[in-house]
Amino acid sequence: MSRKLPLADGERARTACARALIRAGVDEKSGEVLTPAGLVERVGWCVDLVAGMTSALLAGHWNTADVNALASGQDAAGRRLPSNAWMALRRLGWTVAPDGVKVNDRIVRMAQEMAGRALRSVKWRADLAAGVLAAWPADPAKRTAKEWDQVRGVIPGGQYLPSSVIRSRTRQAVSFQRKHGRLPADVFELEGAPRVARMLLLAACDAQQATIQRCDDGQRALLRLKLPTRPDPHTYADWTWVACPIALPPTVPANAVIHLPTVYITGGKVRADLAYTHCVPKTRRAGHTVALGVDWGLGTLLSAGAARLHDDGRISTLAHGAQFRAAGVQAKQYRLRRVSERLHAKTDHYVRLADPALQGKAAVLAQEIRRVSERRSNLNDALAWSAARWAVDQAIAAGATVIYLEDLRSMEAGGMGRTHNIRLSQTVRGQITDRMRHLTAEVGIAVVTVPARNTSKHCPHCLTPLRHRKAPDRPAVSGWKWAICPNPECGWQGDRDQGAWQRIAARGLAHQTKTIVDHLTGQMVIRAVVDTMEAKAVLTTVPKTSRTDRSKTGPTRPRTNRLTPRRREVPSPAKPTRPAGQRPEGHAPPGRTQLPRAADRHQGVTTISTPTTRRHRPRGATLGAGFHLHAHASPPRWAEPVPDHTVHMGPHS
Repeated sequence: MSRKLPLADGERARTACARALIRAGVDEKSGEVLTPAGLVERVGWCVDLVAGMTSALLAGHWNTADVNALASGQDAAGRRLPSNAWMALRRLGWTVAPDGVKVNDRIVRMAQEMAGRALRSVKWRADLAAGVLAAWPADPAKRTAKEWDQVRGVIPGGQYLPSSVIRSRTRQAVSFQRKHGRLPADVFELEGAPRVARMLLLAACDAQQATIQRCDDGQRALLRLKLPTRPDPHTYADWTWVACPIALPPTVPANAVIHLPTVYITGGKVRADLAYTHCVPKTRRAGHTVALGVDWGLGTLLSAGAARLHDDGRISTLAHGAQFRAAGVQAKQYRLRRVSERLHAKTDHYVRLADPALQGKAAVLAQEIRRVSERRSNLNDALAWSAARWAVDQAIAAGATVIYLEDLRSMEAGGMGRTHNIRLSQTVRGQITDRMRHLTAEVGIAVVTVPARNTSKHCPHCLTPLRHRKAPDRPAVSGWKWAICPNPECGWQGDRDQGAWQRIAARGLAHQTKTIVDHLTGQMVIRAVVDTMEAKAVLTTVPKTSRTDRSKTGPTRPRTNRLTPRRREVPSPAKPTRPAGQRPEGHAPPGRTQLPRAADRHQGVTTISTPTTRRHRPRGATLGAGFHLHAHASPPRWAEPVPDHTVHMGPHS
């Protein structure tokens, strides 16, 4: 099968990943059908062999010199290192040999690939820790402005690095200093060798170890890989081919090219992260006319709305915007957090007691802590996918080609109370952004982060600093939810989050020519705000135009303000001498001179009346007004009648 994907104009190739379940397999040598338990055992033996060699490689090269040599991109002879991690390690001569077992070269490749990726990823942390230690402040708890400039100048790319990242590394070094009485030399003293993931990177192999082929129906694939028949294989005869059918998830397109997956064991089952390449529309950095602005919140997780850039440079909103609320999910998260804190407190208490009789209880609590952690992770994952899907659907419905998000990486939860700080620190903004980028890549919508400065402080129509109040009906009480523009020529007021997404969308459209692609993350971002462009990032109200001529050509027809049911206006019939049906006028008979309070308030005829025979008389209850003032039945169909304009029409109307 060809690995090249044909592309049309305006398309690009994108590699994504889908999770699949491997339920069973067939040993091609013996013809034995492997049950799920048998397949887990065979895969587990292979995973243990790879994990052991990977741990040995990391332990031998977890130092500054080797990491710098790998990150330099050149070997000892000055030749360029390959992009594949396992090939780069072999060029440097970093290999490993298993003890007492027989494995082929492809198993060693997987171990080298995993170790090489881990060693390459630690380079950024090593440079960050080295910069923090080189520009160590006089007071680690509070840097001065000059010390901030120094530490950002030493760290590669530190100019745009969030301050929270630098503070976290500083606190880590302070903890090491408090424990050992000195500062660490590098990050390798702060962090030990990472724990090796138990998985098989089949992408580092070739056809001698694993193959995958899509079936003719397009809904299944056949994965063939060599697995050991015993935990300590002594010869190559102890390795046999196992054929594993895989049901492809519906997210994998029919014309996608599938690649070798990453196989791992979780929950007693064998799963595979299946990589595939397919065609998607290209995204643009600039040239957008319709954008979706998204603002982050706590009670209201997301506030979003669309804005349009006109040909004359004006920017206007397309609608009033919408909000994504997740109060129920977040409340459950807070409850799980409190449960986890109590479990950790009990576990720490048992550890301090050091009683052997309490080890069993501590083990039970540790297992319960893992369960609570998994529930919190699953809840965060579901919330992130739901919020991202909602935002992308809003962009698709509005016809937007870009989504502008405020960059809150440097925001730290502090100074707003213990409860508020904890809730801010536990939001899933990063997960939502990652999943939003994943979903928008399928439809060709760009996701760009913009600076968050003054997005909630300035008016979206005139850029005047806003006055924040508690509620629209309490303009004299200070708060944060409602924003009022003090400019008398503007007079805008609205929800704080609604004004924020308008400012974000307008700022993104005005600064879209300044959009760049970060060379480290590959994400689109607007670094800074330009004053001349910010002056144009204001919203204007587009005048509404009528398609029909509605100018007045004659006198206005009189309209009645009296609420009457839909019936003909005829006199009521004479009162019968015996009980009869309901009169046409409804609840109040025509002979009554003064209507009850309920009728004065246009009360419906189905409202229950106040009991007069019992001692209980609710406060505020009135005859005909209901059992309580707030207790009303469903109104009848004629509760809001349509005025009949033909009643008072004269002969010349």
